[in-house]
Amino acid sequence: MAAPDRGRRGTTARRKPDRARRLAFDALRLVNGEGAYANLVLADLLAERHLEGRDAAFATELVAGTCRLQGTYDAVLVAASGRSLGSLQPAVLDLLRLGAHQLLSLRVPGHAAVAAMVDLAAATVGERVTGLTNAVLRKVAARDLDGWLDQLGAGLDERDALALRTAHPRWVVDALADVLPADELAPALAADNVSPVVSLVVRPGLAEVAELLDAGAEPGTLSPFAARWTGSPGALPAVREGRAGVQDEGSQLVAWGLTRASAPTGPWLDLCAGPGGKAALLTGLLGPDDGPLVAVEPSAHRAALVAGGLRGYRGDRAVVLQADGTRPAWRAGTFARVIADVPCTGLGALRRRPEARWRRADTAVEQLHGLQRALLAAALDAAAPGGVVAYVTCSPHRRETVDVVAETLAGRDDVTVLPASELLPEVPDAAAGDFLQLWPHRHGTDAMFAAYLRVS
Repeated sequence: MAAPDRGRRGTTARRKPDRARRLAFDALRLVNGEGAYANLVLADLLAERHLEGRDAAFATELVAGTCRLQGTYDAVLVAASGRSLGSLQPAVLDLLRLGAHQLLSLRVPGHAAVAAMVDLAAATVGERVTGLTNAVLRKVAARDLDGWLDQLGAGLDERDALALRTAHPRWVVDALADVLPADELAPALAADNVSPVVSLVVRPGLAEVAELLDAGAEPGTLSPFAARWTGSPGALPAVREGRAGVQDEGSQLVAWGLTRASAPTGPWLDLCAGPGGKAALLTGLLGPDDGPLVAVEPSAHRAALVAGGLRGYRGDRAVVLQADGTRPAWRAGTFARVIADVPCTGLGALRRRPEARWRRADTAVEQLHGLQRALLAAALDAAAPGGVVAYVTCSPHRRETVDVVAETLAGRDDVTVLPASELLPEVPDAAAGDFLQLWPHRHGTDAMFAAYLRVS
């Protein structure tokens, strides 16, 4: 190997870091240092720095892949460095994680990946950390990913080994094992590590799926309102004009299910509306004698997102109300249909929010449980006699799904459970008793849960 060029004072002459790696590092610092969402900060940085084509794709894979496999890479880095994670400067740790992803999961030649990350370390943190970066990444490169997994997995019990290999915290593995057949556990975890395609939704009454297909989209798989898109959604006129949006098919299906049951006419309520996808779809599905849809959201920022999603509809079709759903600003028994898509751990959307698995601890489940029960109780109280309520979460965790329903309905004799399979017969293999449970590995959707309830 040729000796590196040296400057006049004997320091190594560094190459300027490439734009894709620099953007990925900056994004990762915002994610791990400031709690930003990877998908949002990545989109902002790509637009701000005008990265396109292969560079944009490489930066996207660096950020998403590193966030997704972070826990496994951290175990590798501890073994390779002989140091605890806490002894490493946070920025250096993120550099090493990005390097590990290139070495272990991408087809980047080892010497090129190490050299590029050393240059990036010098430019971002300082020359003093380049030796450490070089040494640790060279040790990481000494084995492929399977080799590291074999070494680190030796002596672990079955679920700990599965957690390591699939890059999930152990508590998430246990939660899925609690609700899935044993032979589906590994496929379900693997599906969390596959980036989803962009799923579009038309706003009923404003656009037709055929318009999206004519523009080059592909048909959705389960929702009649869906299409799949491989480019930037903003390239489509229907999306720019608010006549269509981006929404997972699972999210579309649980909202659609609410409209399939018979109910009295009258106003509808979206109790936890942000960011607004379900509210927009439901507004388009209002019957001629129904409405308006009242979209409730306590956060001003998210309420603004809801209003943006509804901009294509007349003002008398939907109303956005910034309020706390557990403190009703309406009379009991007012609404013909109510959806409560409650705050949850988001375990059902790990494939699109890869960093979320490392941010949540198992304690978050119980912290949210009381709020979920309170919101479901508020939704039931808001429903008119004969009205229908959909309790929805983007989590398959038992404590966030069936336990919330069972505990809330205990002692109530005014609520009947409607079998989800009868409301959504088009969706195969999604029955969880009388409830709906979607899965990435079965349906290609987020792991959405829905319970449909009639109030007498």
